[in-house]
Amino acid sequence: MIPKTHITQKDIVLQIKDLQKSFGDNHVLNGFNLTLYQGENLVIMGKSGSGKSVMIKCLVGLMEADSGSISVMHKDITKLNQSALDILRADIGFLFQGSALYDSMTVRENLEFPLRRHSKRFNKNTTTDTLVIEALQSVGLESAIDLMPSELSGGMKKRVAIARTLILKPKIILYDEPTSGLDPITAKEIILLMKKLQKQYGTSSLIITHDVDCARVISDRMLLLIDGKDYAVGTFLELSKNEDPKIKAFFKN
Repeated sequence: MIPKTHITQKDIVLQIKDLQKSFGDNHVLNGFNLTLYQGENLVIMGKSGSGKSVMIKCLVGLMEADSGSISVMHKDITKLNQSALDILRADIGFLFQGSALYDSMTVRENLEFPLRRHSKRFNKNTTTDTLVIEALQSVGLESAIDLMPSELSGGMKKRVAIARTLILKPKIILYDEPTSGLDPITAKEIILLMKKLQKQYGTSSLIITHDVDCARVISDRMLLLIDGKDYAVGTFLELSKNEDPKIKAFFKN
């Protein structure tokens, strides 16, 4: 992450200001703000139903906010047409909670799928095979290239999903509960892999998690989403020592 003393406006890769979203009388997002800097790992924690999923859907243009602004790579997504939004989405990688691999496709075919939609992003001399193998090597799974998802363990599926996310070389990655459903040892391996890949690819990451250990290891900063707002923002150490009861509740064993 860029040192705080050197941060400028141009180092901001994603910014949400005063986001509002309601469903009838249910105010899910109530003036939510977020800033993500180049090369930063920002962890978002919030209770179930706190608005994390709604925020992500607004962020990628799958849901329209009632008001507020969302700027990605200095472009206001609320003002983009569908074509421009599709291009911008290619710069945002998304790791789904359940990995979301296509069961009927091999690992190779799963990774080739996004390449078919965004072939113009790459040099004509760069082959699909080269990109697939490179992505699998980055997660240590090149030997699984011709396996089916049913032949993979939970940890292997997560690695393949990460490889598929990385294959388009996105500038921002959104991780949705990256350690969910994994045993503690595999979860730690995935966390360390995420840290390694962040440095290797220079991505900026938003990480939604309930896993306090994941937040402790991977976060540069944390944001606690409470009552539809960015209730608290700081480092893991700063927030874990905060005496506010609402904040302390996130760090109880």
